[in-house]
Amino acid sequence: MSEENKMGAASQPEFDWSTVSKKGQSYSNEERVRLSDMYEKTLSSVAEHEILDGSVVHLTVKDVVINIGYKSEGVVPRTEFRYSAALAVGDKVEVYIDQLEDRNGQLLLSHRKARAIRAWDRVNEVHQKDEVITGVIKCRTKGGLIADVFGIEAFLPGSQIDVKPIRDYDVYVGKTMEFKVVKINQEFKNVVVSHKILLEEELEEQKKHIISKLEKGQVLEGVVKNITSYGVFVDLGGVDGLIHITDISWGRINHPEEVVTLDAKINVVVLDYDDEKRRIALGLKQLSAHPWEALSAEINENDKVKGKVVVLADYGAFVEIAPGVEGLIHVSEMSWSQHLRTAHDFLKIGDEVEAVVLSIDREERKMSLGMKQLSTDPWENIEGRYPQGSRHMAVVRNFTNYGIFVELEEGIDGLIHISDLSWTKKIKHPSDFTKIGEKIEVSVLEIDTNSRKLSLGHKQLEEDPWEVFATVFNTEEKHRGTVLELNDKGGIIALPYGIEGFAPMKHLKKEDGSKASVEEQLDFAILEFSKDDKKILVSHTRTWDESTKPEVGAEPRPKVSGKSKPAPAPAKVQKADVTTLGDISALSDLKKEMEATEKEDAKPKSKAKSKKADAPADESAE
Repeated sequence: MSEENKMGAASQPEFDWSTVSKKGQSYSNEERVRLSDMYEKTLSSVAEHEILDGSVVHLTVKDVVINIGYKSEGVVPRTEFRYSAALAVGDKVEVYIDQLEDRNGQLLLSHRKARAIRAWDRVNEVHQKDEVITGVIKCRTKGGLIADVFGIEAFLPGSQIDVKPIRDYDVYVGKTMEFKVVKINQEFKNVVVSHKILLEEELEEQKKHIISKLEKGQVLEGVVKNITSYGVFVDLGGVDGLIHITDISWGRINHPEEVVTLDAKINVVVLDYDDEKRRIALGLKQLSAHPWEALSAEINENDKVKGKVVVLADYGAFVEIAPGVEGLIHVSEMSWSQHLRTAHDFLKIGDEVEAVVLSIDREERKMSLGMKQLSTDPWENIEGRYPQGSRHMAVVRNFTNYGIFVELEEGIDGLIHISDLSWTKKIKHPSDFTKIGEKIEVSVLEIDTNSRKLSLGHKQLEEDPWEVFATVFNTEEKHRGTVLELNDKGGIIALPYGIEGFAPMKHLKKEDGSKASVEEQLDFAILEFSKDDKKILVSHTRTWDESTKPEVGAEPRPKVSGKSKPAPAPAKVQKADVTTLGDISALSDLKKEMEATEKEDAKPKSKAKSKKADAPADESAE
């Protein structure tokens, strides 16, 4: 280009091509900005993974077309709206932007995702604010129900469905219910709801209203809600009360089911209530008069009554003679027997018994009964049946340190003192002599009808052998004996004829210097015999040690302590090596022979005396 042309081009202004249009029209900069703003306002600014509200513009069998204000409309499957059967064009719905454009340029939306995300936010919000929400029961599951809440599956436990136990969960499926969110697990996205909590809040208000109007003695109608072993829970119309098992019936019952049934309507009496603890004590038996008040006035002491044993204890039995009226039969009134027993030995629960009224107190509502009074008192005419000195067979019932209690017949017990068991043996304890349950022959010693005491003896069945022993065991005589027992003081020696003697320890020394041992048989000399004390003192040492004998010329010790004078031992008496009680009868026969011999010996002496008296007369005659 020439210099002129360059100078001419430089002098011309630059051409604005933006002002050129097809129709020759042009826009100013201000107009272009204004028009651009208007265009931008007609478009929505959206981003992927965003939740926003859209409007339903068209419905098909499979899809729902939704306008979110974007350059294109989005399509959502119809299945995501199955919970809402009334969906129509123009409805506002929430959607989640999955993708602004797919490969076909289509806007992809999801109503299910949007509903789930917003639902979780709403669930957390209502849980914090303790708000009431609505949901639909979808199905039954183990332990409860599944509810659809804001599109989230929430668990409704069976215990949170209602305030009363639910037996059939299926009746709730498909129903719309109100809930409160009680627990949320953020990690596992679990939600637990409760319908019961709403009912409890409502019932709590009803309780306050009902309890504010309660009065003791007030009669109310209720429904049996639950039955337990200890009582019955009754629904009074929003508040529960308890009838304790003792307030169900005047009579004794084993279980409340014997009187009431579940879901039954009953009338109850308000016995007591606690405003703070919301506890109400109810009564059922109080609706009828107390059986003691209706008890016949004709029942008095000494009357016979019949009843059934309802309670049994060791000390006695409670007998129900009318519903709610019981009497106690003490074990001492069941039998005339005096030895210890329990009521279980005579009766069992359910037995029908007849008894006599011993005492009755209508004010205290107490009654004492007796069974033994229906039979004759065995102590009547006791002296005629068991006179003193009579012999009887008895059964050993009990031991004491001082004797044996025996039973002659039902209700007649007696005591054999330990000193009345044997004439000859030293018995330390009655169990060494006999056993419980064995039979023993006794002799009646004494009867005390006022105190109902009977003194018995066993040794009195035989004659006292000590009268005969006085003629057999003379001082310094030797007898064969067996050592039965040894102690620090000496030993017990078994002598002939079943008698026992005592040898002091120093008198048990043998000739070889050793001491006598148990069960050893040795010769023993009689040191002392006491018929009154029934004691014999013996010595083995005396049989071989001459130094232990009394000195010649010394005043002799009395041979026998007692009233009777000792007689020389007859030649017929033989010393036995074994001590037996069977020889006592032989001693009794021997005593009779001795007495006869003494009488025969006395006759010649009397004749001699008479001759002596006649001698002077004869001499004078000569």
